[in-house]
Amino acid sequence: MTAAVFFGCAFIAFGPALALYIFTIATEPLRIIFLIAGAFFWLVSLLMSSLVWFMAETITGHRDGPVQEYVLVFGVLVSVIIQEAFRFAYYKLLKRANEGLKAINPDDAAPSLRLLAYVSGLGFGIMSGVFSFVNTLSDSLGPGTVGIHGDSPQFFLNSAFMTLVLILLHLFWGIVFFDGCEKKRWHTLLLVLLTHLFVSALTLVSPHYGVNLALAYAVLVLMGVWAFFVAGGSGRTLKLCLLCQDKDFLLFSQRSR
Repeated sequence: MTAAVFFGCAFIAFGPALALYIFTIATEPLRIIFLIAGAFFWLVSLLMSSLVWFMAETITGHRDGPVQEYVLVFGVLVSVIIQEAFRFAYYKLLKRANEGLKAINPDDAAPSLRLLAYVSGLGFGIMSGVFSFVNTLSDSLGPGTVGIHGDSPQFFLNSAFMTLVLILLHLFWGIVFFDGCEKKRWHTLLLVLLTHLFVSALTLVSPHYGVNLALAYAVLVLMGVWAFFVAGGSGRTLKLCLLCQDKDFLLFSQRSR
């Protein structure tokens, strides 16, 4: 990978996430703490997934062929389930922390659950994106072919766009997931888990990176619309935001909504 390709892919993958961080989180220390804690929870889920993967590889004796494919599918399934389990654990922790803040300082406005869902989802997404990008870089160094299905001229560009999709999807999944937990709509949690599994398994099912990317972006749009309305949005507020006429939106970085 040349330096130009590397920085181009990095900008595609992390540019929007960096902008979201700067304009909505960077000025609030408490939000930064919640974001780092969310990233830590994702790291712990990765550690747990790695332990399961190591045990599965040890049991199968590191054999190639169909056995390795089954182990790979099993690893993706377990990884997604563990990530969502840790998202639920983080929700419970934030719920307790929010209640504790209200009890200690009843006169101060505690962060809203929607804000906590947004920040934690971004923390999950950024850390997931970082590791996804690191894996792409390791593939570029070799040895062997790049990607599961062999070399592709568009692999690095598609990987950058897929990393961006995963970052934003974790953001939307966090908002929808926390709302489902708060309202005890367990089918919502199941839908988040299924869409997470679908996007994560795309590269295992099809060797066509462009098709996988299109399907992932379709899921991204649907989850983004769902998260927007779950967070209290409407057609009117969307119009005002796009026209920069929503004062509450413009003051988002100054106070919790």
